Amino acid sequence: MNKRIALTIGIGLAVLLLVAVFATGAFAQGPSGAFSGMRGGRYGSGGYGQGGFGMTGGGPAAGSCPMWGGATNPTNAEPITLDQAAEAVREYVKSYDNPDLVLAEVMEFERNFYAIVKDQGTGTGAFELLVDRYTGYVHPEPGPNMMWNTQYGHMAGFGGMGMMGGRWNRPDGPMTMTAEQARTAAQAWLDANFPGATLADDATQFSGYYSMDFLVNDTPAGMLSVNRYTGQVWYHNWHGEFISEQDF
Repeated sequence: MNKRIALTIGIGLAVLLLVAVFATGAFAQGPSGAFSGMRGGRYGSGGYGQGGFGMTGGGPAAGSCPMWGGATNPTNAEPITLDQAAEAVREYVKSYDNPDLVLAEVMEFERNFYAIVKDQGTGTGAFELLVDRYTGYVHPEPGPNMMWNTQYGHMAGFGGMGMMGGRWNRPDGPMTMTAEQARTAAQAWLDANFPGATLADDATQFSGYYSMDFLVNDTPAGMLSVNRYTGQVWYHNWHGEFISEQDF
C-alpha cells in the first residue's frame, strides 16, 4: 500500500476514535468540578458532562433519559415517593460540601421529580435538579439551569465559556430584568402559547434567570424561566403532568 495512503487512513482512524470517545462521554464532571469516569465511583453520566447521584451510588438505570428527565419503566416497578426523592437530593447536595445549600422544594411530575436548591447565604435559588421517578438518580436540570446559571451552570467555573468556545452563561452587559419585568415577559409568552394560563404568585431568582410555575384552572401545569439579561423565555417541556409538591 502507498505510504501516503496508509498514513492518511491511519490519521482518519485516530480522529474517528477521538470523536467516539468524546461522543460517548468518556468523562463526567461532578459538582466539585473534578472529573471522574462514567461509572468510576459516585458520579454517573448526567449528560453534557454533568455529574449525577443515584440512590445506589451509580448511574441511571437502563431505559432512563437523565438529560431530559424522561424515565421509562420496563419492569413496571413502583415509582419512588416524594420523600425518597427529597432524600436523594439531600445526598446529592452534600457533594458540594457547602452548608448554605439546602433543599427548598420538590415537585412530583409525570416524568420526573423537580427540586430547587437554595443558598441560605444569599436567600436566592442556587440550582435546579431532576430526580428519576424509578431509580432516584439525581442530576442537574437541563435548559436554563445549565445554560443561564452564571454560578452553577455548565462550565460556569471555567469563565463562562461554552463547549464550542463562545459565551455560554454570561451575555455582555448587566442583568437588567427585574422580577416584575420577568413576570410580564412570562405572562406574554403564556398568553401566546397557553391561552388562559396564569403565573403562580412567586418566582425563584437564580444567578442569571428567574424560574416560575404557571397554572391552568388554578392547578400547577408547568414551568417557565426568564433570562435576567435578555428577557428570553424558556418553557420547561420535560416534566409532564403535575402530581404533587412539598416545600422544605
